[in-house]
Amino acid sequence: MGTEKEIHEPLIAESTAKISPLYHENIPEWKEQITIRGLAVSAILGFLFCIITHKLNLTVGIIPSLNVAAGLLGFFFLKSWTSLLSKLGFSTKPFTRQENTVIQTCVVACYGLAFSGGFGSSLLAMDSRTYNLIGTDYPGNRAEDVKNPGLWWMMGFLFLVSFLGLFSLVPLRKVMVLEYKLTFPSGTATAMLINSFHTTTGAELAEKQVNCLGKYLSLSLFWSFFKWFFSGIGDSCGFDNFPTLGLTLFKNTFYFDFSPTYVGCGLICPHIVNCSVLFGAIISWGFLWPYISTYAGDWYPADLGNNDFKGLYGYKVFIAIALILGDGLYNLIKIISVTVKEICKSRTAQKLPIMQEFPGSEDSTLLLEQKKRDEVFLKDQIPTWFAGAGYAAFAAVSIAVIPMIFPPLKWYLVLCSYIIAPALAFCNSYGTGLTDWSLASTYGKIGLFMIASIVGTDGGVIAGLAACGVMMSIVSTAGDLMQDFKTGYLTYSSAKSMFVSQIIGTAMGCIIAPLTFWLYWTAFDIGSPDGPYKAPYAVIFREMAILGVEGFSELPKHCLALSCGFFVAAFLINLLRDVTPKNVSQFIPLPMAMAVPFYIGAYFAIDMFVGTVILFVWEKINRQDSEDYAGAVASGLICGDGIWTIPSAILSILRVNPPICMYFGPAAVGH
Repeated sequence: MGTEKEIHEPLIAESTAKISPLYHENIPEWKEQITIRGLAVSAILGFLFCIITHKLNLTVGIIPSLNVAAGLLGFFFLKSWTSLLSKLGFSTKPFTRQENTVIQTCVVACYGLAFSGGFGSSLLAMDSRTYNLIGTDYPGNRAEDVKNPGLWWMMGFLFLVSFLGLFSLVPLRKVMVLEYKLTFPSGTATAMLINSFHTTTGAELAEKQVNCLGKYLSLSLFWSFFKWFFSGIGDSCGFDNFPTLGLTLFKNTFYFDFSPTYVGCGLICPHIVNCSVLFGAIISWGFLWPYISTYAGDWYPADLGNNDFKGLYGYKVFIAIALILGDGLYNLIKIISVTVKEICKSRTAQKLPIMQEFPGSEDSTLLLEQKKRDEVFLKDQIPTWFAGAGYAAFAAVSIAVIPMIFPPLKWYLVLCSYIIAPALAFCNSYGTGLTDWSLASTYGKIGLFMIASIVGTDGGVIAGLAACGVMMSIVSTAGDLMQDFKTGYLTYSSAKSMFVSQIIGTAMGCIIAPLTFWLYWTAFDIGSPDGPYKAPYAVIFREMAILGVEGFSELPKHCLALSCGFFVAAFLINLLRDVTPKNVSQFIPLPMAMAVPFYIGAYFAIDMFVGTVILFVWEKINRQDSEDYAGAVASGLICGDGIWTIPSAILSILRVNPPICMYFGPAAVGH
């Protein structure tokens, strides 16, 4: 779920994380691991995290991993519930690590669809606002290629495509988890976290982390409420437009906008991501755009509007696209080459040396634990015929129905997508298991360009965007499932309970993700380039589809040359990161993260950099404390600001406006 991809960070260092001996414990049956109370908590947290994901997706497109918050809040809610009932004299079933794992799996499956469903990218790129923003006279941007968001068709589309990814790789779970021993770093770290909660010392730390999260959630919620009073009517009032670095830099979007969400993202994202975002902002808004602006009237007409693609706006969008595609192509080639290399190696060695085997005698505790985990993981089988039949059934229905939703996407194109999707899902899942880097959006863009070019001018834009949504959903959910299988394996959870909870979480997401998006769509001006919800990837994805159909004929002067230069630069920067020593490569920026501010602006980069500076200083003062509580503080800041979105949206729907407009301008001449 990652920019438009999800940013992950290790939760616990692998070298120091220990899984407590559990081989002697009674493991509940798979049906007992899935409880009504757990599903109720999953629905509540899924709703909250969908709100947060949509907000991030519609503002900056950078989505940090919320797995820590999901596991922590799931533990808090269920532990509090069982403790309360026990004090009231009711008998309750014990809260197990398996139930905790099921909750976390459900929540991640639910809010994952808020990202992979295309609400901030492929689906939103079809709407009339994005069409008008690009320009009604822009070549290839046809009025016929418009489909506005609708609650029911979006729900139907998600139900059609989201389950295919779950069935596509189920038969390979044993190969990937047990035989290849892929690490799936985020899944492993989540398992370590959940296991630590269910020990005496871990439970005490978890309680402190929950208190910390609650405190910063309250502060963030109150601050967002306080800011609202000064935000006035329109998009130029309040703390969100506070010229903290002066009016000159403010005009170039360099200012701190007091956003708890972006500061929280800075705390939870790795330092290199935050610094890359700021570096991209400095290059684009500090130097490149001011330089190109000096050629107004030569390179492009000087009298164009701020959002005209034939002017400066075109440079912003296409150079950002070039960086994203260059980064995506490099990582795709890298992951495929690593995958092929390791598979070839496995044929001769009969195993992949991805995770070191446990040393010691047959009687060692670690070997006993591993045997117990293998036994639990293999106990409840998911028949291969069931997975195949499920994939075929969903594919058959969607091949018939998707062309009704998107007429330009013919049934045979959907069929071809479903034939190649399992292979792409395998590549993505394998790559995620090795590197923790999901390339779902890259596979989606490949589908977008291919289908758009095949269909051509008569509906190619809609067909390409729809195909992108199909491919992203299948590849992303398949990767999430394998990640969950790894988590379940390490927490002694049944593979069947993981699969069923993923299905339930996906079903929740098919309803909750469109509903929460509809809240934003109804209450706010989504896609406005001057508002807080710019939906940057809607414009970028529609332009990609138009490029697939029309080519590069109408770009501003030198825009294609600059875009090609940045495409090559992104490729070379990634190559440099891989060939240089780690003590050097850790300071080389990430092109994908650099690309985001090229289009959006520098303000959120300032916020995220503030977050990373706070974390850096905290690590220097007390590293253990920062490791224990930074995730909780970040999650609290993000969740509090996300919760405020709900009452803010309701006030907007009811046309209740903030009473004060706090605005800053230059002092009057002569005063």
